[in-house]
Amino acid sequence: MNLLKWSQRPAVGVDAKRPEHNIVRGLVARATTPLLPDDYLHLINPLWSARELRGRVVAVKRETEDTATVRIQTGWGFPETYKPGQYVGIGLQVGGRWHWRSYSLTSIGETTAKTISITVKATPDGFLSTHLVEGVTPGTIIRLAAPKGDFFLPEPLPSKILFVTAGSGITPVMSMLRSLAKRSQMPDVVHIHSAPTLDDVIFRDELERMQSGVDGYHLRLQATRSDGKFDLAALDAHVPDWRERQCWSCGPVTLLDDMEKHYESNGLRGLLHIERFAIARTDHGGEGGTVTFGKSGRTAELDGATTLLEAGEDLGVQMPFGCRMGICQTCVVQLTAGYTRDLRTGEEHREGDRIQTCVSAVAGACTIDL
Repeated sequence: MNLLKWSQRPAVGVDAKRPEHNIVRGLVARATTPLLPDDYLHLINPLWSARELRGRVVAVKRETEDTATVRIQTGWGFPETYKPGQYVGIGLQVGGRWHWRSYSLTSIGETTAKTISITVKATPDGFLSTHLVEGVTPGTIIRLAAPKGDFFLPEPLPSKILFVTAGSGITPVMSMLRSLAKRSQMPDVVHIHSAPTLDDVIFRDELERMQSGVDGYHLRLQATRSDGKFDLAALDAHVPDWRERQCWSCGPVTLLDDMEKHYESNGLRGLLHIERFAIARTDHGGEGGTVTFGKSGRTAELDGATTLLEAGEDLGVQMPFGCRMGICQTCVVQLTAGYTRDLRTGEEHREGDRIQTCVSAVAGACTIDL
């Protein structure tokens, strides 16, 4: 057992599709020390790495004015299958620094020809999303984290489904729809999607083709600038049997909050599945202060709204992360000194507590062993 652990240790942080792959990675790392094994593997194939999952940008296709689909060839060790609706971690080096974010997969759930796709909407405060839409070029080597997430359809499929999406919230649902259509397994699906204008609807042409060509799929598009936001009180009129349908919903925080309230008020919260792209923050921000990353020896002065995950990434610290929403627990670390505050609940944590860095801000001063 000790020999096994020794063999795996250099690759312990890699999400491999099979555990035995990390034994091979670790032994390669041991054999090539003091040089990194990637120094040798990169000469053969830049997608081969003993320490991380990698990918290569194959193509970038503009979907709307501010949205693009990025197709990625996956490297050694990336899972061959995943569940439509899950997300993937993307690491991109810009200006000499690695930037990490999670994006919903819009491919169908199989790494056909070892490729996956994500569809990204550029936002004013989204550095990496803007770069992916505007600046990334085919051939760029990126880092990957294995697909994760609990937002996917069950097996067996429900006989009736309701999708309620808005904006870029269409992305995980598009993966589900493509998979259902490809397998000819489309149940009775009603899909309500909102966007500022019809020109802003991501995948509009494909959705409309599916509406006319796939039995069971029923689409309603809502252009909010001209028609206003979709009123959930109108669900009875537009989807009379919505209470009999399991619902998957993704979009802005306000939409998802309204969906939760609507289903809870009708005693049907168990039928609703949601995927959030942003932290559901409250007014309970941290006090701000100094964060110290112990192993890295780096510090930063933060306001009370910046998460510890964001701060670490800005400093170039290798931070564990997953959903970035406070759901998956991937980013949990131990607080070795000081205080932090949970941005969702206002709960204060202190030395010795395990905290989620993606939803925690410094409260005075704190130290994390990263």
